[in-house]
Amino acid sequence: MKVTVAIDSLKGSLSSVEAGQAAAEGVKRVYPDAEVCVRPLADGGEGTVEALTCGLGGTLQCVKVTGPLGDSVECRYGIVTEAPGGAGNPGSAEIPGGAGDPGGAEGSAGPAGRTAVIEMSGAAGLTQVPDELRNPLNTTTYGVGEVIRDAIEKGCRRFIVGIGGSATNDGGIGMLQALGYDILDKDGNPVSRCGRGLRDVARISGGHVVPELKECTFRIACDVTNPLCGEKGCSAVYGPQKGATPEIVRDMDRWLAKYAEAAAAYCAEEAGADAENPGMKTAGPDAEGSGTAAGAASGRRAARADMEYPGTGAAGGLGFAFLTFTNAVLESGVKIVLEETRLEDYVADADIVITGEGRLDGQTVMGKAPIGAARLAKKYGKPVLGFCGSAAKDAAACNDCGIDAFFPILRSVVTLRDAMDRTNAAGNMADAVEQAFRLVRMFSAIR
Repeated sequence: MKVTVAIDSLKGSLSSVEAGQAAAEGVKRVYPDAEVCVRPLADGGEGTVEALTCGLGGTLQCVKVTGPLGDSVECRYGIVTEAPGGAGNPGSAEIPGGAGDPGGAEGSAGPAGRTAVIEMSGAAGLTQVPDELRNPLNTTTYGVGEVIRDAIEKGCRRFIVGIGGSATNDGGIGMLQALGYDILDKDGNPVSRCGRGLRDVARISGGHVVPELKECTFRIACDVTNPLCGEKGCSAVYGPQKGATPEIVRDMDRWLAKYAEAAAAYCAEEAGADAENPGMKTAGPDAEGSGTAAGAASGRRAARADMEYPGTGAAGGLGFAFLTFTNAVLESGVKIVLEETRLEDYVADADIVITGEGRLDGQTVMGKAPIGAARLAKKYGKPVLGFCGSAAKDAAACNDCGIDAFFPILRSVVTLRDAMDRTNAAGNMADAVEQAFRLVRMFSAIR
């Protein structure tokens, strides 16, 4: 019996790996000799850092950075090291170099490449701002840039960044300033790091950008398609939940459009500089070292300063900043995690696949991680069992999307506190999986 386990975290209770290990225990009670492979699972949002870092044998880092309101916060991120020769860490999947990156982003730098796994919400998240202080004019992504700098200093050249849950609408100018970009007003002075700084943006310069940025590639977990501006832009759609009044929404939408013009002008200047000095490397995305390739790279940069591009409005315009000023691609968070963990390799070799999350419901089928795992399994005709803390009535939709049968793990009526207790949840998971696999064994004997 070969079983692959990939369960998303039971938020507030078990991490992805903890839930997977509990499920593995349940399998082993029935099939002591089973080969059970536990893989991390996440959707690019909360829990992705822990799932990927711990699941791939990496190390968690903690760094003090500027929080969304300008105070100091501690942000946790992960570093995963790829072994020389691309073998990966023992017991973990190899981290592919730029898998799924249509821009051809390179993987590791040197014999042992390092990948940083970051959630922007750890440095600029909405939950870090009290309700009464929420105002996108006053929040910044500066801390996100500081986390990236810290990872660069520790040797990282590949980045996986989840950009959900932001408190910001600054177009990413805070992050860019932390990375060394000069965001200037009409008099040549630096603008404010927070959202209100957009009002004064007149010119952008890359003269002080962190030199190593040109060597870095970014896979941005982004599951929204909003443009930067307009009625579906970040200010109009997400600004109100961050504290924006109708007047602030109108102002910030107008300011972001001006900022996009300044970004396009910067890219045009860089393209011109590359044309005059084709052998020079630049600090922007897709930087290449010589001949006409550099000019082509600059042309791609200029094309990326497009405020209509789907996802540029993600995280208050942070998607625009990544696409325009770094070598980045915006991708589905689930897709990134499935590829980075190489789950498909493990699913293809399994007899049964186990997945799940804290709550299965109708929303699960809308691109959430368990469905991503289930669809991979169905590609190879594998049976899929789902386990969850609770299941809504409309969770039956999961049966049509690859999860053959699912089981809530609660065994009695308990308080929410008791249900989410880590020890209780792990025990319930193991017990539920055990009973399901007893049924599997029985039917296997009959056949």
